[in-house]
Amino acid sequence: MKKTDSGGLMALLHHEAAGGVILLAAALLALVISNSPLAWAYETLLDTPASIRVGELAIDKPVLLWINDGLMAIFFFHIGLEVKRELLVGSLSTLRRALLPMIAAAGGMAVPALVYAFINRSDPAALQGWAIPAATDIAFAVGVLALLGSRVPSSLKIFLLALAIADDLGAIVIIAMFYAHDLAPLALGLALVGGAVLIVLNRTGVKTLAPYVLVGLFMWACVLKSGVHATLAGVALAFAIPLTGKDPSTSPLARAEAAVAPWVHFAIAPLFAFANAGVSVQGLNVSSALGGIPLGIAAGLFFGKQIGIFASAWAAVKLRVGEMPEGATWMQIYGTAVLGGIGFTMSLFIGTLAFPDATHALPVRVGVLAGSIASGLLGYSVLRWASDQRALK
Repeated sequence: MKKTDSGGLMALLHHEAAGGVILLAAALLALVISNSPLAWAYETLLDTPASIRVGELAIDKPVLLWINDGLMAIFFFHIGLEVKRELLVGSLSTLRRALLPMIAAAGGMAVPALVYAFINRSDPAALQGWAIPAATDIAFAVGVLALLGSRVPSSLKIFLLALAIADDLGAIVIIAMFYAHDLAPLALGLALVGGAVLIVLNRTGVKTLAPYVLVGLFMWACVLKSGVHATLAGVALAFAIPLTGKDPSTSPLARAEAAVAPWVHFAIAPLFAFANAGVSVQGLNVSSALGGIPLGIAAGLFFGKQIGIFASAWAAVKLRVGEMPEGATWMQIYGTAVLGGIGFTMSLFIGTLAFPDATHALPVRVGVLAGSIASGLLGYSVLRWASDQRALK
């Protein structure tokens, strides 16, 4: 009996939707605790200071920032591994394969940013958050699509995954270009030295992961002190991991991805959601719910994403620049475009960079949660209806 239960649990954890379900559970738990008598314990836990000291070098941060700057570097390391794999041997490896999701992703980033900027056009301070609704959460979006099972063609899942990966690549570029501040030249220079060492390791054919990890940790500490967000060290490390050999599935990159993925899906992303999704309704009022920031984020995610992704995909197919996913209908493409509005993890993360002060935390969280939930519910409903209508024909 125990063996059967264990097998059922493993099957559940390997289901495509498992990561999204656990992520949602963590966010809901944070919301419940934030509005309960235990709210003080939640805030105290996140504000608890923790430090790492090696000689004169010390890194002192509260638990919240260890999660956002430390654990999220591992999250971005995993994204970097996925991006590299898809670019070299996956759904983005040829121009023909990559064009449709990349064009759709570009539209799905530009239109939400424009929607947000239009709503907040008269508030220069609020305009700092223009990139928040431009991001798509891979785990949630793919998880919702996975709930539909065989109702949707596999080509649609590949399209959404490629779109989300291209979207994340765009988010990485945005973070590097627009959210670096107070640069420290010495620390940045040391980080670049670490990057050069990673390139040497890659070019000389080193396939053992340990040297890469050690140099990556050095880079992370340097980037953390440099003024560039520390998560970018994770991306740089991922791009240096080799994808070589006759069988890519046994390469160092594949081994690293297999080792990190469970921790990202079932620990790091849920911890981030738990630490950043807590919203107390006690502070909720008309201003915090309908102000420019939450309204811009929610409208950008819900309206901007679906318009940008669908319109770009439609134009690409009609102009014969990209190919329609095999077996998919335009209504299914639209439903997938709506799912692109599930920003959640990435949007919350960019929100912490755009508005590091605590006064904006509530409006950002309200906007992200509202836009993401609305996108998830509508996207699932549209895809289920479209799939059922097709089955009736």
